[in-house]
Amino acid sequence: MEIPQTLHKRIDRCAEHVFQGLIPNWVANGFTPQGYSLESLTLEWQPNPVGRVRLLTQCRQLYTLCHGTQSGALSGFEDTIAKLFQFIIEHYYVDHRWIFSLNDDLTVKDTQSDAYALAFVLFSFSHYYQLTQDARALDFIEGTDQFLNDTMRHPAGGYQEAYPVPTGVRRQNPHMHLLEGFVAAYGVTQDKKYAGRIVELCELAHRAFVEPKNNTLREFFNDDLSLDSETGHLVEPGHHFEWVWLLHQTYAITGREQDLALADRLWQQASQYGMANNGGIYNAIDGNTLLPVDQEKRIWPLTEYLKACCVAAIPMADKIQRIDDALRFLEAHYFIDKGRWIEYLDAQNNSKGYPLPGTTGYHIFLGLAEVLKWRHSHI
Repeated sequence: MEIPQTLHKRIDRCAEHVFQGLIPNWVANGFTPQGYSLESLTLEWQPNPVGRVRLLTQCRQLYTLCHGTQSGALSGFEDTIAKLFQFIIEHYYVDHRWIFSLNDDLTVKDTQSDAYALAFVLFSFSHYYQLTQDARALDFIEGTDQFLNDTMRHPAGGYQEAYPVPTGVRRQNPHMHLLEGFVAAYGVTQDKKYAGRIVELCELAHRAFVEPKNNTLREFFNDDLSLDSETGHLVEPGHHFEWVWLLHQTYAITGREQDLALADRLWQQASQYGMANNGGIYNAIDGNTLLPVDQEKRIWPLTEYLKACCVAAIPMADKIQRIDDALRFLEAHYFIDKGRWIEYLDAQNNSKGYPLPGTTGYHIFLGLAEVLKWRHSHI
């Protein structure tokens, strides 16, 4: 079945919004002379100081620029990429480990090593190496993996949330992104130890993160990975879709059929219970009742849904319709002019007036990049 011309045109418009609008405007307005990205901008592309400058934000920006350049969707950002990488390794790597954040004046703010942020060191540095062949990136990937393995392993499985002071509640989310990071690290090194890390995290999803009675991915856990009594019922459909896409990436490395089967189950639940009747993806549903508990809608779950649509084992006609519907909703409710976007909708699809976070471009970019990849594979 051929992709309709109407969908081709919609894909092209959305890609133009991201690659010729959002990313160039963020670099022009959100990057500083020192080479780092601001945490947030207003809807008018003006600085919006939030009191911290996180490692996570810098790594997501580095990934987006590197992957976009590698794919040919972006050009002319080589100097920006080089300065950003240098800024990251000079300012966030302190006493042989990664720190969480700086103050707005670039003094050290939070010295915790955060598992979620370390996942994006692995992810972004892998793409930086793929683009530049800068061997320093491989050294940092190796060192980050060693730090995680030697210092942040949790005896109940998986990784501590942070070092040296772990948080009380454990989450699946950092593990999901560590899986993404190890997939990227394996991609540029072919090192079998990263394949081993991938299998471990997939096994953890089967054992602890996915509730087997109704195949819902839970978010919050006690130290022993039992469900947290207050928040263990919460399910984020966007993370369901993110795992669907990731499990297809891991399958290409491990060949584990059980992970594809899990992806199918996660897809079924999120596509049935996580999508609002008036469009978009709920922020959260109750994993026990499968009813929505937060009907508002950030933009990133929809871009994760796009990624999942591209790989899900569904009929081509259904896939085309879903991608077209999602892109139409993006155009109608999230994308505005000059690459700007609405970060947060209420349940009635009205903007909540949020500023633009420096971390969201990664989601939007990768969603559109996967749609472009899917289209290319069907031409």
